[in-house]
Amino acid sequence: MIIDIHTHAWPEKVSLSAREKLEFHRVVKFVGDPTVATLTSFMSRNKIDYSVICAVASRPEQVTSINNWLFSIKEPGIKYFCALHPGYPGWKEELSRIRQRAAGIKFQPSFQAFMVDDEKIFPVYERIEELGLALLIHSGEELDPTLPIRANPERILAVHKKFPGLKMIAAHFGGFRHWDAVREYLLGRDIYLDTSSFFGYLPDDQARSLILGHPADRILFGTDFPLRDQKEDLDHLDRLGLPLELKEKILSGNARRLLGI
Repeated sequence: MIIDIHTHAWPEKVSLSAREKLEFHRVVKFVGDPTVATLTSFMSRNKIDYSVICAVASRPEQVTSINNWLFSIKEPGIKYFCALHPGYPGWKEELSRIRQRAAGIKFQPSFQAFMVDDEKIFPVYERIEELGLALLIHSGEELDPTLPIRANPERILAVHKKFPGLKMIAAHFGGFRHWDAVREYLLGRDIYLDTSSFFGYLPDDQARSLILGHPADRILFGTDFPLRDQKEDLDHLDRLGLPLELKEKILSGNARRLLGI
């Protein structure tokens, strides 16, 4: 089994504008349209059993409509981490609704304009922890250099120390392009790290060293589709020559436990 813990898709009616906006600002070309139909076609081609769509609400008023769309998706093999904005006044009620239908939440501090270790957000973290939901957080730089860095390995660690029971996933292996800080602050911690936007952004020997330096039960395969073709990252993972048992945990074992599959 293969589970991609970190993908993106938008409703058909806004997918073109989302693609144009993100490709312009992030100076990156998508491998396909950011729709559920395109995602499932890539999954079939690459033998991906499950993909998790990670949704972001850039503004508080978007939360409900985004999650309603996610809840309407019926395609087999599609899971989702729901949208939540720290400034959304009904966040407590929305978390209860999410808990009934999904396994996690996605935060993107750069887009949502909050520092990941801001104490104002702590009540939200506390409730997510109590509900047993996973929380995937963008960490590190952005492909768009104009955006400020609001979550990095040191700040991720501060949140973990305050909420050690929170099922936190630090995206992009803990900090996109902050690999030395990942090694200093996050390796060996009880924090999930996903492999989205990781392979190809540093030498293979360094990637292998970081993976081997982290607990085998806390690494998740993710691709950031449609920024990457899932096959690229599967091939890259194969080239690292990791032990077979570790690869199985990365590709599905850890995510199955986290998602309850």
